[in-house]
Amino acid sequence: MASDSLFAQRPYMQFWFSRLSGAAGNQMMMVAVGWQMYDLTRSAWDLGLVGLLQFLPALLLTLPAGHVADRLHRGRILAVAMGASAVLALVLVVATRGQWATRELLLLLSVALGTVKAFQMPASQSLAPLLVPTALLPRALAFSSSAMQASVIVGPALGGFIYVAGADAVYAACAALFALAFGLMLHLRYEHAPPPREPVTLGTLFAGVHFIRQRPVILGAISLDLFAVLLGGATALLPMFAKDVLHTGPWGLGLLRAAPGAGALLMSAALTRWPVTRRVGRTMFAAVAAYGVATLVFGLSTQFVLSLVALFASGAADMVSVVIRQTMVQLETPNEMRGRVSAVNSIFIGASNQLGEFESGAVAAWLGPVGSVVFGGIGTLLVAALWTKLFPSLARRQTLSS
Repeated sequence: MASDSLFAQRPYMQFWFSRLSGAAGNQMMMVAVGWQMYDLTRSAWDLGLVGLLQFLPALLLTLPAGHVADRLHRGRILAVAMGASAVLALVLVVATRGQWATRELLLLLSVALGTVKAFQMPASQSLAPLLVPTALLPRALAFSSSAMQASVIVGPALGGFIYVAGADAVYAACAALFALAFGLMLHLRYEHAPPPREPVTLGTLFAGVHFIRQRPVILGAISLDLFAVLLGGATALLPMFAKDVLHTGPWGLGLLRAAPGAGALLMSAALTRWPVTRRVGRTMFAAVAAYGVATLVFGLSTQFVLSLVALFASGAADMVSVVIRQTMVQLETPNEMRGRVSAVNSIFIGASNQLGEFESGAVAAWLGPVGSVVFGGIGTLLVAALWTKLFPSLARRQTLSS
C-alpha cells in the first residue's frame, strides 16, 4: 500500500478504530442513562442534571488534564480513560440487573463520566500529529472527524434499538465497545520522549492559555469557532421547529437532528480525499459565513425538505471550518504544548455547545424560535465579518502551516 495512504499508518488506524469504538460507546451510554433516568424520575430537571454533571467536571479539570497529556504517554492516558469507562458501564449493568440503579447513582456516575472525558479529550486531540507524517495530518484529522460524526449518527440509534432489550443490555454493549477501545490503545506504539521534569505550577497549568494569547492565528481560529457556534446553533430548538413550524412528528424531529451530522460526515469524507491546502484563511471564513447563511435559511423555512437541506448544509460548512482550525492549531503548536493547547480548545468547544443551547433558548423566550435562529444566523455572519478585521493575518493565511 502506498505510503501516502492513511490506511498504511498502522498506529493511526489503531487510534481511529479506538476513537470510533469509544465515541459510539459514549453516545449509547448517554442515550441509556437519559432514558433510565427519565423512567425513574419522570423529571426534565434530572435529565438536565445528567448533562450538567458531565459538563462541569470536564470544564473544571480540563487544564490539569492538558498538563497531564503533555507529561505522560497520551496513548496510555486514553487506555486508562477507556478502561475506566468500561468499569463504569459494568457498574451500571450490575446495578440495573440488581435493581439498585437509583437517581443518585446515575448522577454520581455522570460526574465520573465527566471526569473521564476531561482527561480523554486533550489526550485524544493532541495524539494524532504523533501518528502520521505532517503532510498527512489534514487528511488524518478529517478522517478522525468522520469517526466522531459516524458515532454521533449511529450511536444513539443503536443505543435506542438495544434499549428495547433493557438498559442493562445497552450498558453491556457499551462495556464491550470501551473494552475494545482500551485494548487498541493499550497496544498503541509511537515515539514518546518524556519531557524534562518540572514542578506543577499555575504557570504550567495555564501555559496553553498564554500560548494561544500570544498567537493571533490560533486565537482567531478558536474564538471564531466559539462565537459562530454560540450564536448559530439551532439544535436546542429543533423540537419547537418540528412541532410548531414544520408541523411534523417525532420521525421528522429525528431526521432534523440527524441532518447536520450527515452533512458533517459526508464533508469529512470529502476532506479526507481532497484536503484544503490553499487559501485556508479565506476558505475557513467562507465556511463560517456559509454556516450562518444555512442557519438563516433554516430559521426562515416553513418547508420540511428545505429545512433538512439547510441543516445538512450547516453541518457540512461547520466541518470545513473545524478541520481547518484543528489542523492549523496542531501544526502551529509544538508537541510539548499540544495537550495544554488542546485542553483550552476543548473548553472553547464545550462552552460554545452548552452556552449556545442556553443562548438559543433565552432568545427564543424573547423573540420566539424563528426569531432566535434568524438572530443567530445574522450574528454568525457579523462575527465572520468582524473577525476578518480583528485577525487579518488569519484571513490572509494561505497554507495550513506557517
